[in-house]
Amino acid sequence: MEKQVTINGVNFNYSVDGDGKTVVLMHGWGCNRTTLARIEQLLVPHFKVYNVDFPGFGKSSEPQEVWGVEDYTQLMEEFFKIEKIERPILLGHSFGGRVGILLSSRNKVHKLILVDAAGVKPRHSMNYYLKVYSYKLIKRLLPLLLGKKKGEEMLNKYRKKVGSSDYSQASVRMRQILSKVVNEDLCHAMPSISCPTLLIWGSNDTATPISDARKMEKLIPDAGLVEFPGVGHYSFLENPYQFDAVLNSFLEKDKLK
Repeated sequence: MEKQVTINGVNFNYSVDGDGKTVVLMHGWGCNRTTLARIEQLLVPHFKVYNVDFPGFGKSSEPQEVWGVEDYTQLMEEFFKIEKIERPILLGHSFGGRVGILLSSRNKVHKLILVDAAGVKPRHSMNYYLKVYSYKLIKRLLPLLLGKKKGEEMLNKYRKKVGSSDYSQASVRMRQILSKVVNEDLCHAMPSISCPTLLIWGSNDTATPISDARKMEKLIPDAGLVEFPGVGHYSFLENPYQFDAVLNSFLEKDKLK
């Protein structure tokens, strides 16, 4: 069943289906709840599954301000109160993992599943910094050289050429939010996660490299890592059979019999 509720100034869209222990699915940046639909279908026969559209994605409205991970986490905490969700099982992919980490560090969570999750601040190469500072320089100079309208047109072309697809396809506000959240390091919160935590990762993930997973495994007290060789950032789609087997094993004792 698809539902919508207003929380912290945004129209928050989600679905809920099934019975049993509660599982909350949280998608990655640039995606929406349909991205995790296959996992939802796998779990619904045994669990009560919530699958959310984060604000700014799917059918949820954009935040009215530049949010960080804290704001998204507070929204989920309010959502839990509204739906009377207690001690859920959380599954977060990529950006959804960021929210899952912060939620689990300060709330009672039964289990946490981090799939190719973000949360470790990336180490950037010299080429990255050259791109960033070149962009800032061009952003400042183009309006002066070409005028405001023509300068913005040229800036958009440059942004699409050198920027990530997530950044170039987002609205102005969501670009600002992305710039904020990608630079947030959540390593400080990881030692406070007390629930059993499963890390599922693709060894060829370039968005959130396997080194991030290994760092998380060390920092989270009760964590175990399963690595899929030759798989990228969407391990649950690229290696669905092994993913399902690992997930089923981790949740076997929690299933509705």
